[in-house]
Amino acid sequence: MAEPAGRTYVGLDNFERLLNTGQFSESIGHTIVFLVGHVVLTMVGGFITAYLLSRKIRFTGGFITMLFIPWVLSQIIVGFVFRLLVAPDYGIFSGLLLDPNLFPPAGLSVLTAVPPRPWFGDFPFPPAAAMTLLILASTWRALPFVTLLMLASMQQISTEVVESSRIDGAGSGQVIRFIIVPLILPTLIVAIFNTVLNGVNGVGLVFSLTSGGPGTSTQIISYLLYNIGWTQIRFGRAAALALIIAVINWLLIIGTMRITRSEERQREA
Repeated sequence: MAEPAGRTYVGLDNFERLLNTGQFSESIGHTIVFLVGHVVLTMVGGFITAYLLSRKIRFTGGFITMLFIPWVLSQIIVGFVFRLLVAPDYGIFSGLLLDPNLFPPAGLSVLTAVPPRPWFGDFPFPPAAAMTLLILASTWRALPFVTLLMLASMQQISTEVVESSRIDGAGSGQVIRFIIVPLILPTLIVAIFNTVLNGVNGVGLVFSLTSGGPGTSTQIISYLLYNIGWTQIRFGRAAALALIIAVINWLLIIGTMRITRSEERQREA
């Protein structure tokens, strides 16, 4: 079959060009650092918050309502909010961050600070200050959903099981480790998959908070797709990267569905 006039079949050339660029390998490193920090902080924070709310403290309903506010905000809005906190000229915390006594020798400009020298070759760790801010912002937005997911799972645990363990002498730490965590483990795994999925595809937060900077220190794979497609106008490479991201999403979705089905079978049994 003849090729249309003016078009040339390139096969896998766009994938080859993409994989051979330093931008792609660098963005993979940034994405790994971002996802590890984002998932760990979100899961730990969500579990602690859900555990405290499951204890039926006063004004639990009010706390849940306030906790859900970040989740209804768009990524663009959350990015602008956190940018207002640290912007050098007008940020709420800029006075503290730029204090040379607290952050020698000349203060800390989070959005423009040069990344520290990597500890492991070219792998971007420790992360830049802007990456740390990006992780905190993404965690703040994702925390409500993960918390409510865990809270719903904790509320299904029979109080008799917990009370029996306490009568047998189990402390709070043992109850959490040997009873609560195993019983909500399927929910924890689903929450992890969901958090990773949102982190891989979250471009709005990077766009409004750091724009991939300083330099490329916060250019995760989703923002690289935007950068290649709309800034560099290289639609072939952008399409190749979009397909790679689509495969990653497909694997995460399949993993979540399998875990969910396994949980349903265990309940039916």
